[in-house]
Amino acid sequence: MSFPRYPKYKSSGVEWLGEVPEHWTISKLKQFCAFSGGGTPDRENLAFWNGDIPWVSPKDMKTEQIVGAEESITEKGLKSSAASLIPPGRVLLVVRSGILKHTIPVAINETTVALNQDMKALHLDDGRCLNSYFFRWVQGLNDPLLLVWAKQGATVESIEHSYLCNTMIPLPPLAEQTCIAKFLERETGKIDELVAEQQRLMELLKEKRQAVISHAVTKGLNPRAPMKPSGIEWLGDVPEHWQHASLTRIASRVVVGIAEAATHAYADVGVPILRSTNIRPGKIIGDILHVEQEFADNRGSKLIEAGDLVTVRTGNAGVTAVVPLDLDGCQCFTMLITTLNKAYLAEYYCYWMNSIPAQCYFSLEGWGTAQVNISVPILKALPAPMPPTSEQAAIVSFLDSETAELDALAAEAQKAIDLLQERRTALISAAVTGQIDVRKLAAA
Repeated sequence: MSFPRYPKYKSSGVEWLGEVPEHWTISKLKQFCAFSGGGTPDRENLAFWNGDIPWVSPKDMKTEQIVGAEESITEKGLKSSAASLIPPGRVLLVVRSGILKHTIPVAINETTVALNQDMKALHLDDGRCLNSYFFRWVQGLNDPLLLVWAKQGATVESIEHSYLCNTMIPLPPLAEQTCIAKFLERETGKIDELVAEQQRLMELLKEKRQAVISHAVTKGLNPRAPMKPSGIEWLGDVPEHWQHASLTRIASRVVVGIAEAATHAYADVGVPILRSTNIRPGKIIGDILHVEQEFADNRGSKLIEAGDLVTVRTGNAGVTAVVPLDLDGCQCFTMLITTLNKAYLAEYYCYWMNSIPAQCYFSLEGWGTAQVNISVPILKALPAPMPPTSEQAAIVSFLDSETAELDALAAEAQKAIDLLQERRTALISAAVTGQIDVRKLAAA
């Protein structure tokens, strides 16, 4: 769909803004905006926390409307800190957070809140600039604003207040701001619905993928095969001719990788060393660090060969990948390494360890509240099905084919989401900078 443009434009006088409609004005943000910051009450004083005042921090800025927060403070906590009450209808900005590497979180609070020190509330003069318009303006100009507002030399990504308050803002007449906000509310809502549909599809594909894997590695491929109880509640019935035993029975080695500081041994070229961030179910991804050859050689008992299994210990506990040929001889940080006996295929047991039943086992046997942790003894005790080697190979071949199809569908859904989100940002940007005239479209 093509949109009309305004009849006449003028230079905004700001390089990154370009031209704006001729009748729009340009003003510095500080000329029509007051700013409020925040603070953190003493964490040790329980009387300051779990009160009735939502205390908004960057982790709460995941939606466009703020109706509450993960944490709350009391009146005493408010008075003890630099925080203040922010009435409803303010534009909230994250001004200090790692997320500012790529996104400026912005929202409007629908209820009275307080802020932490990494946030700011903007009180706009509604006779000159509407919250709903400015909110969309920040969204639409996210990328240039990241450059314009960035504090130089900061160790943590942050917005420099002087850059923020001196930003030149194009201001349409209030009636036009209302039209722009109304148009964008409707159009972004349509796009968000389409994104949500694709996200639901991805969730269904993920669930189906897990179900296909879990069924194949526990029931086999022959639907008519006689079954027998495994004797393990969360595993259920298995094919009658299969055996099962703990992982330690079918492995020649289950050990933990390097569990010591290694920053002094990092090298641009050397021995690859895997981290938990590199491990996904059945995959090794991302940038891989390297350590000096001598450092790796001195820890030879931790050496990982192609075909070994590497399993995450903390967080995504139990998530496992097979080490490929190009990483033969690598090392890993504090993850679990399993070397299987020759009759057992690493690819089959990788699927098994990432299956729903095995993940259930890790959740039950692991320890920790915020994050599940597993150890060498827990992994060694993992009950494991033992199909004949030929069946292991057939199951791997089947699952490779089935998961490839499901992954391709998921990739298409993700591509659709990316394109929709790009269109959303482009539409917002065009409307708030006057590159399209939505005055008649807002009422359509």
